[in-house]
Amino acid sequence: MTSLFAAIYIIAALLLALYGANSLLLTIIYFRVRHRQPAEPALTSAPRVTVQLPIYNEMHVVERLIDGVAQLEYPAGRLQIQVLDDSTDETTAIARARVRSHRARGVDMLLVRRQGRDGFKAGALAHGLRQASGELIAIFDADFVPQPDFLLRTVPYFVSDPRLGFLQTRWAHLNGDYSALTRTQALALDGHFAVEQTARQRAGWFMNFNGTAGLWRRACIGESGGWSGDTLSEDLDLSYRAQLAGWRPAYLPHVAAPAEVPPQLAAFKGQQSRWAKGSIQCLRKLAAEVWRAERTLPARLQGLIHLSSYLAHPLMVTMLLATLPLLLSGTRLSWPLAYLSLASLGPPLLYAVAQKALYPDWWRRYARMPLLVLLGSGIALNNSVAVLEALLGRKGRFRRTPKFSLEGKNGRWRGQRYALAPDWMILGEVLLALYAALTISVAWRQGQTWAIPFLCLYLGGFGMVAVVGLWQSVAPALGRKAARQRVAPLRRSTGSTPLASRSAISPAPRR
Repeated sequence: MTSLFAAIYIIAALLLALYGANSLLLTIIYFRVRHRQPAEPALTSAPRVTVQLPIYNEMHVVERLIDGVAQLEYPAGRLQIQVLDDSTDETTAIARARVRSHRARGVDMLLVRRQGRDGFKAGALAHGLRQASGELIAIFDADFVPQPDFLLRTVPYFVSDPRLGFLQTRWAHLNGDYSALTRTQALALDGHFAVEQTARQRAGWFMNFNGTAGLWRRACIGESGGWSGDTLSEDLDLSYRAQLAGWRPAYLPHVAAPAEVPPQLAAFKGQQSRWAKGSIQCLRKLAAEVWRAERTLPARLQGLIHLSSYLAHPLMVTMLLATLPLLLSGTRLSWPLAYLSLASLGPPLLYAVAQKALYPDWWRRYARMPLLVLLGSGIALNNSVAVLEALLGRKGRFRRTPKFSLEGKNGRWRGQRYALAPDWMILGEVLLALYAALTISVAWRQGQTWAIPFLCLYLGGFGMVAVVGLWQSVAPALGRKAARQRVAPLRRSTGSTPLASRSAISPAPRR
């Protein structure tokens, strides 16, 4: 039995080292290709563009989204805007009013609704595409506010390259400084968009469309099989199928589209769970095709590593669980840490390079790195469950990430309707934190101090995520209870809920 645990531990450690080393490789590639940015072409013609806005219960941000997209600059008569609304709450009324207002000003904007939510976001995009008039399709999720010149800076690339299938821009952050959690997420997103996407696209490797803040050529969508709802990452799925069909991707790190970062840990975990599950679903669906693709061996290997990257989280949990029985058996396995220590330099270096590339005050922003390390460790259980469900073929529902119209340090999400309640995962995180503490105690008593540093990461990560998640989930519930208590006397005195009281429970979207 000891040899079995040792084998599991070593395999997990080496695979984790592989993913860490790949971050180092991507950083090296980034330095080699970062100056290969093609010259920005001029807009010599104006192909018709349809902007799709898929929304589902987004009462806090739908007005901001629609008003922002209505400001897009593009030649008159060549732009159509579709609000693809699957909502079941007040969002629809707000969206309908804004669409009516902009149509009165001459904006070609439509509210598109359908029966049910078949296929979730992929289904909404496919449904809207049947009514779209554009040969180019731009997509913005509800939490984005594109700059007015977004189309003028991106459409010319499609005009100059007829085989360009899709184009992705960099995500910026509307509320990156809102809290320690949003600052940490911003650091992680910057690493992906500044370094990873740049390296993959300019090296000629597979890259992914990130679901929003980008454009597709309509012909590419059709020839690649169209939007599919058989995974939770419809964007990753279609972007890989497009590249396998011979279409080229483009990535523009110098064009930024600001978006709202989830302020609640439960929302971030839900987002991560969806991305993890969807990525592994795409791995199951596309791995064989990627391996058989007529691409270089490095490109194919990078594609498989990219699609499988969320496997790192169950590997982390596996290492933690295997460590205690190995310690109790007296086994010394310090040598795999030598590989991990070298490979683990990859992610911190990647994030440092990203901050340096994007911000003058990069060092101040990079000081959030310890929190990112703890957060990455702490969500390992959350993502491991999602990965396991994907490997077992469980489809699950598309859980949207709630938004609250936060910008800068302004706005409030606690007590709002979309704030999430605690989930059972917190109990699992508490148990894993206790397990890590017990393992640290055993390692200390046995003098096997080699294990203590990385065990402390598990203890701190799972402990932090459990405590913050529980506090953030309980506080909104208390806020809602207080709001109901304020409303109750008014209901008794008037027999109904006055408008002011309704606002306390379901505040109108803030601008």
